[in-house]
Amino acid sequence: MDEEISVESVENEIKNLESRIDELVRSCSALKEENNSLKIQQTNLITERAKLIEKNELARVRVEAILNRLRGMERSV
Repeated sequence: MDEEISVESVENEIKNLESRIDELVRSCSALKEENNSLKIQQTNLITERAKLIEKNELARVRVEAILNRLRGMERSV
């Protein structure tokens, strides 16, 4: 009888471990998917940031040019 309880106990422990391992595998897969998604998002944001910096620089140059023309017009008046 003790052997049956012992064998049954070991089998239950093995099933519990299998269940926990399956849960860990699912968690690991979900984390890998999330990590890949975040990497893609990061790449997209870096690209968008670079474009915005470039647009900002172009706008700054244009505004400076307009200000210089206005100063020049002011001096000639």
